Amino acid sequence: MGNLVEVDNVTFGYDQRAVLSRISLAIPQGKVVAIMGLSGCGKTTLLRVIGGSVRPRQGEVRVAGQVVNRLSADDLMELRRKMGMLFQFGALFTDMSVLDNVAFPIREHTSLPESLVRDLTMMKLQAVGLRGAARLMPSELSGGMARRVALARSIALDPMLMLYDEPFAGLDPISLGVIGQLIRRLNDALGATSIIVTHDVVEVLQIVDYIYFMSEGVVIASGTPDDIRASGEAFVHQFVYGEMDGPVAFHYPASDLREDIFAEAA
Repeated sequence: MGNLVEVDNVTFGYDQRAVLSRISLAIPQGKVVAIMGLSGCGKTTLLRVIGGSVRPRQGEVRVAGQVVNRLSADDLMELRRKMGMLFQFGALFTDMSVLDNVAFPIREHTSLPESLVRDLTMMKLQAVGLRGAARLMPSELSGGMARRVALARSIALDPMLMLYDEPFAGLDPISLGVIGQLIRRLNDALGATSIIVTHDVVEVLQIVDYIYFMSEGVVIASGTPDDIRASGEAFVHQFVYGEMDGPVAFHYPASDLREDIFAEAA
């Protein structure tokens, strides 16, 4: 199998502020790939570029052989129907039941009879263990359950590409583990390809095939989970092992403490 997603020399920014700088990476078909790094390094922006929400200043993004940033609005919409997106906190419709939330993309993008829509929706809820919660409202769900409903909605149309923006944020350890395993199992069952933007090192290293590490808008390291654990790159090592000392300093830049104290005393 070849690459489903290819990012080639992509640069992007807002006004004069650069966010991505000459990013190049490849996502093989059928794999689960993570994009990691500190907040503000450009991970979510890269996800938006891949999904076509924003267009790069230069370079190309190819998904299934199509150059995303050159597609017309209609062609881009058609391509997006083959993508699923799990937002950071689920983004469920609060005035719709669980069943209607998951059924929404099926009703929106197909003309299937309602009986078949219901059956497909129940199958997706069964896949995430929540068929019995179909009639509940989002306000009646725990955080982990809401995330699973959002995951069921994102796979409702059997997408070829899944995009996950911080899927583990705010979850307890059990829910986090459940979501991680569901991402892996659903990817393999659907024959899909998944890109995960996340800070969660422990869970990601257990489920992904490959990782790209970003810092200040560029890719500074990449490799398999074993490669990343053994990385000699100082920032990657500090990030993976949660160390206080390293390229990311503990102390915010300041003058010498003694000078501050003596200045106050004077």
